[in-house]
Amino acid sequence: MAAVHNLGEVAPRDIRDDATWLIELAPDGGVRQISFPAFHKDADAVARGLLARGLARGDAVGILAANSAEYLVAYFGIMRAGLVAVPINYKVPRQTVAHILDDAKVRLVLVDHEYGHLAGDLPRIAMDQAETWRSFLDQGPFDPIAMKDDEHATILYTSGSTGMPKGVPLTHGGYIWTATRMLEAAPPIADKRVLVAAPLYHMNGLILSTLTGMAGGTTVLMRQFSARGYLKAAAEQGCHMLTSVPTMIALAVREPELIATLDLSAVESVIMGSAPSTEALFERAAEIFPNASISNSWGTTESGPVAFGPHPDGLPTPRLSLGYPVAHAETKFVGGPDDNEGVLWVRNRAVMPGYLNRPEETMKCIRDGWYDTGDVMRRDGNGFIFFVGRADDMFVCGGENVYPAEVERLLEQHPGVAQAAVVPIADEIKQFIPVAYVVTKPGLSASIEGIKTFTLDHGPAYQHPRFVAIVPELPLAGTNKIDRRALLERAAKEFSR
Repeated sequence: MAAVHNLGEVAPRDIRDDATWLIELAPDGGVRQISFPAFHKDADAVARGLLARGLARGDAVGILAANSAEYLVAYFGIMRAGLVAVPINYKVPRQTVAHILDDAKVRLVLVDHEYGHLAGDLPRIAMDQAETWRSFLDQGPFDPIAMKDDEHATILYTSGSTGMPKGVPLTHGGYIWTATRMLEAAPPIADKRVLVAAPLYHMNGLILSTLTGMAGGTTVLMRQFSARGYLKAAAEQGCHMLTSVPTMIALAVREPELIATLDLSAVESVIMGSAPSTEALFERAAEIFPNASISNSWGTTESGPVAFGPHPDGLPTPRLSLGYPVAHAETKFVGGPDDNEGVLWVRNRAVMPGYLNRPEETMKCIRDGWYDTGDVMRRDGNGFIFFVGRADDMFVCGGENVYPAEVERLLEQHPGVAQAAVVPIADEIKQFIPVAYVVTKPGLSASIEGIKTFTLDHGPAYQHPRFVAIVPELPLAGTNKIDRRALLERAAKEFSR
């Protein structure tokens, strides 16, 4: 079949019949392997089945389910049919799901049976009920529909830290270009195994699964993340590349007894993205995966993960750096003290056309094709870019700007601290003051006063947390990132004066 301009058709068809497209790992230890030919056969059957139900080009189809092979088959099949895939976080409140279904004008929902009630009155098909799913699949030949560059391929919804989540339409042209650029910059993936444990309703898991299939590699998909399961999957499946948000690695490194029993030598690359990382986490990851390069990636749903790459002169990328600005994506800093620091704006072919049904919100962050990321960055003397913090997370303490990510990096340099999260609470004199929630390392002690003293000794006084709480774990949102909203509410109750 000739190449077709359709994001659902990026995985090669001219590949050997025994090439493994995906290995699915169930929480109970079950393993299922699917070949590239079997994947294409079922993705085509999804496309045929959807069109047989009367859906027309551009109609939206929701996916309301946990990670599974069927999820990815459905995702690509929806797009092959010229329809728009709408992955939905099933962990958000029911009214939020209802908002997404209405906002995206979803016509039909592919669901796990236990989440079917969230689809309201919309027609639904249970992907996890074998007989129902088989009867929906319309097996037979299918020619994927050639799409225009600006037609929507998928709509992803932001996490909605304030108010209802916003729909981010991603186009066929923009994301075929994005995937191509990412493959050019990534380590070779063909014939490699790539571990994906992030939820597929989030960009991190979707884009890596897409890239791996596009390159002819094998996606090792965890149906449900757990730190122990993640480590075992990396070892037992001989994974070459691990993808994660930093919180997932932070949880994994807290399993030293298990790590001591595993052979993780096959891991060649560990890529952390979607949230800030720390020097301490990099060092621990390097100890656990001795043959792997550890790297920081950056991207947003609205503008893609293609702004940074290797230095053109071959200089090694410093730890925690996001890389060097690439030639195919424009970047600039706005509102900072000089040209080397400020809020990052980017312009490239991956930038969304605008938030769905939100013209006012679009006008706030997109101007002449430039997207305001809201991320404060700085540039070092060699041109490498480093994340400072979110502009909307920054708070003022005694006249000084405090970025939680900077305080967290400082806290995690303490020898007894495994993980930290910092949030502000209101203060009559200072305006806001930092509060830290800390998880300690197994077998090592760390006192509250010791942690406070450490931050005073190693950082500016205005940054030090006025209150510290040692907790067994940090709360996670549905994307496996730290749930800062929950910590803000907790801090306001526990420490407000």
